[in-house]
Amino acid sequence: MAANTKKELDPRFGGEALEHRKQLGEITDSEVVRAFLDGDERAFGELVRRYDNRLLNFVYRTVGDRERAQDLVQETFVRVYRHLARFDQSKQFSTWVYTIASNLAKNELRNRSRNPLVLFQTIKKNWEADHQPLEWEDTQYKPDDLFRKRHLKEKVEEAVAQLPEYHRIVFVLRELEGKTYEEIADITGCKLGTVKSRLNRARNNFAQIIAPLVD
Repeated sequence: MAANTKKELDPRFGGEALEHRKQLGEITDSEVVRAFLDGDERAFGELVRRYDNRLLNFVYRTVGDRERAQDLVQETFVRVYRHLARFDQSKQFSTWVYTIASNLAKNELRNRSRNPLVLFQTIKKNWEADHQPLEWEDTQYKPDDLFRKRHLKEKVEEAVAQLPEYHRIVFVLRELEGKTYEEIADITGCKLGTVKSRLNRARNNFAQIIAPLVD
C-alpha cells in the first residue's frame, strides 16, 4: 500500500473524518438530518456547509448589511441546532431553514428606519409568467461598461430600498434565490395567491421606481 494511501486512511491524519465527511456529502438533506438526530454531531456541520453561503446571500440581499447578515445566519443555525428535533421530516429541510432566516431578516428590517439593499449589477427583462430567476449580464469590462454598471447598481439599490418589506422578501426569494411560488408560500407563511399577488405588485412597483432613475 502506498504511503499516501496509508496516511489518508490513518485516523491519526484525519483520514476517517475525511471519509465520513465525503459520505455525508453524498446523501440527501433528510438523511443528514436523520444522521444528526441519531447522534452524529458531524452531520450538523454538513448542513452548515450546504446552506451557509446560500443563506448569507439571501439575508444579505434582504437586509443590505453583510456583517449583520453573517450574525443573522449564525443565529439561524443556532436555532436549527436547538430545534431540529422538532422539525417535521416530511417537509423539506431547505424550506424550514429559509423560513427561519427569513423571519430573522424581517425582524431586522422592522427594527430599522432605513433598509438599504444591495441587489444586482444589471438586469434582464424577462418577467414572463414562469420566467427564470434574474440573471446577471456578464459584460466586457470596458470603462464605459463599468460606469454603466456602477450607475445602474446605485439606482437599483435606491429602487429596491423603497419596496415594502413584504414585497421585498418575495422579490428576493423569487428573483435572486429562484424559489418556486410554493416554496415562497411555505417560507413566508402566506397563501399561494398572496405570494403571486405580492410578487406581481413588487415587480410593478420596482419597474415604476426604477424607470425614471435609469432614464
